[in-house]
Amino acid sequence: MREEGVSFFNFSIYKIISREQSYLNQARIRLLYYGLFLVFITSGALFVSVYFQGQPLLASTAGFLMLSVAVLFKALTYRPNWRGISHTLLIIGTFINASIVYLSLQTINIVSVQVVIVVIVFSYYMLGQFWGLVYSSLNAVPILVFLLIEYNSNYIISIKPDKIDQATIIISLFASFIVLIFIHSQFYASFLKNIKQLKESGEEQAKLNQKLEKAVEKAEKSAHVKSEFLSTMSHEIRTPLNAVMGMSNLLMMGSPRPEQKENLEILKFSANNLLAIVNDVLDFNKIESGRLVFENINLNLVELMENICGGQMLKAEEKGLQFNLVIDDQLKSKVLYGDPIRITQVIFNLVSNAVKFTQTGNIWVKVSCLENKYNKVTVKFSVKDTGIGIKEANLNNIFEPFMQESLAYTREHGGTGLGLAIVKRLLDLQGLQIAVSSKIGVGSDFSFNMSLPISTEMITVKVSKQVEETDEHGLTSLKVLIAEDNMVNVMLMKKLLSKWKIIPTIAENGERAVEFMQYGNFDIILMDLQMPVMNGFDAAHEIRKMADSKKAHIPIIALTASATIDIKDKVYGAGMNDYVSKPFKPDELLEKIQALVALV
Repeated sequence: MREEGVSFFNFSIYKIISREQSYLNQARIRLLYYGLFLVFITSGALFVSVYFQGQPLLASTAGFLMLSVAVLFKALTYRPNWRGISHTLLIIGTFINASIVYLSLQTINIVSVQVVIVVIVFSYYMLGQFWGLVYSSLNAVPILVFLLIEYNSNYIISIKPDKIDQATIIISLFASFIVLIFIHSQFYASFLKNIKQLKESGEEQAKLNQKLEKAVEKAEKSAHVKSEFLSTMSHEIRTPLNAVMGMSNLLMMGSPRPEQKENLEILKFSANNLLAIVNDVLDFNKIESGRLVFENINLNLVELMENICGGQMLKAEEKGLQFNLVIDDQLKSKVLYGDPIRITQVIFNLVSNAVKFTQTGNIWVKVSCLENKYNKVTVKFSVKDTGIGIKEANLNNIFEPFMQESLAYTREHGGTGLGLAIVKRLLDLQGLQIAVSSKIGVGSDFSFNMSLPISTEMITVKVSKQVEETDEHGLTSLKVLIAEDNMVNVMLMKKLLSKWKIIPTIAENGERAVEFMQYGNFDIILMDLQMPVMNGFDAAHEIRKMADSKKAHIPIIALTASATIDIKDKVYGAGMNDYVSKPFKPDELLEKIQALVALV
């Protein structure tokens, strides 16, 4: 390929060699440049010598070689394709070598042998092992064949052979020796430079590795600090939010007047929106950190979809929308394996967006069975609406974090712009693709397919337990120890448990909780995790080590405002039985208390 700035009249080697080329390729170009020049001078001297001796065959060969080398030299300095020029030169050399042995001299002498040696060395250094073997064979085999022919009988053809004098032999040998020495010197120098470069590269690589290790260590520390910061912020935001939502629930349970109920609904709605924003940010951080783990547990898909869509149906009805949930009959009798939490996140975000961006019309949520095998089903989830729609140019952008189709929509409808980014990344992590079709003013349709293994268990119907029915379960005699340092949360818990006719004992930190357990008897512990003096994890460890077997095995429910990805493992690792994230739903806490107490 022609080098930039190289004209046809260039004869300089410096314009065809650059620092970007490897030392080996630079050596090859130098070898061709100076070697062709040397061969041109030598072939010219041989031409003059044999011509005036009246040797026409050798003169023609020398002249042809001189002309060929001149053309190749010009090609090298104009279009420095050293590989192509090397092939051409070796083909010419092979042809000349065979013609000298079989036609010009009709014998083998030291010049023929020297030419073969030069060709072999040149072909290996310039073109590598394969082509070196090819050209070596093309030059050595004809020589060996000629020797066999001459050994068995005299080689006689109609063309009279030429005779070369001692001067011609000296010129040829001198040139071949110079070429051999030059070939080895160039490539030996290249070898030493490569060794030096390799050493320097190794030293540079070692320095880069040290920098990389420091950068990785810094990044890990930064990620750890970020995780700790998010955990702390989660706790600090969720703790007061727990009080706001808890008090709203308590007031709603106290039969408020219509105007009070309306105010409480607004308060509860705002708190839920704030919680959704916090959850979106934390969930997105979990996904981006790469530490998200998918569970594979039993799930009732019909029940799960009804729970996901239940709250959204109410919101849709409040806006005057028709909400349609359609589930394939083939799925109603199956228990499947999957991650209900992640499925909930995906479907909830899609349905929530559909309700949010639809002012009139319908919402369709369809769950179809595409393939039903004996051990696996392929399910298609589809969420369709008659909302504002999305411009075709913006379809790819809506899955980017903190992105919504326009700033006007963000101001009108709110949200972080993380919902669809979370959906996309959760599906990507499972190797799934989401399909989108949308038209402005008509609506949008989001869908994806998911394969779920089939469980051998049968569907069981769960009977829901309402908070108002707790008196029937005999919780009035339940002895509950609450370890909580936040006074607002203590007041909230007292009020909530009083609704269930339970009078709890309060420990302001983990150390006091351990002391209460040593000297008192309780049926269950509600343990906050972040407390002064002794945290909930250490307190749980101490309780599990107690000599009294009954006390050591008391049910412990962690109450945590943290939302780090490993909080579940930490809770179970500390020996606690279950956990409830703040802000929690009263009926969720009640259900877990009843389930654990029933096992004791």
